[in-house]
Amino acid sequence: MLVVIRKLADGLIALSAALGAVGLIFEVVIILADVIGRALGAPIYGSQDMITMTMVILLFGAMALCDRQGGHISVDLFERSYPVILNRLIDIFSALLGAIIFFGIAYAVNESAKLSTMLNLSTNLLRIPKALFQNGLSIFALITAAGMTLRAVELTLSGRDIRKGGAA
Repeated sequence: MLVVIRKLADGLIALSAALGAVGLIFEVVIILADVIGRALGAPIYGSQDMITMTMVILLFGAMALCDRQGGHISVDLFERSYPVILNRLIDIFSALLGAIIFFGIAYAVNESAKLSTMLNLSTNLLRIPKALFQNGLSIFALITAAGMTLRAVELTLSGRDIRKGGAA
């Protein structure tokens, strides 16, 4: 059962990361075209709006993959001197704390999206509804939180850290 859930989670993480990669490519293309356009006296209208909103996709799209691969900052000064069980408990606590933080981010941004919809908030120049990107951020944060929760469950039940052992 846990293997099926892990495969589903890895699929969602890969999709999230792929969307983040598309965001990165779009961001680079827009910045490059805007810089060239500015040099020629014809900058891209609304490039700041596109760059700002795409940054949400880029950053939060890759967040779940960063956690999956153990890319978040960690301080392991005392890890070698602690017993294995204490290190496992710290890893479980860290994963659960991260999940709580990302669930909190998802909730707060979702509430903000509701306000943005109610107030009809949009970007400055292109008038793109902000709620679209806020809802996307919420989904990416939920994927990250779910991945962290699953990692905590796997650590608790099997003692195996997916970040260190690779795919199942």
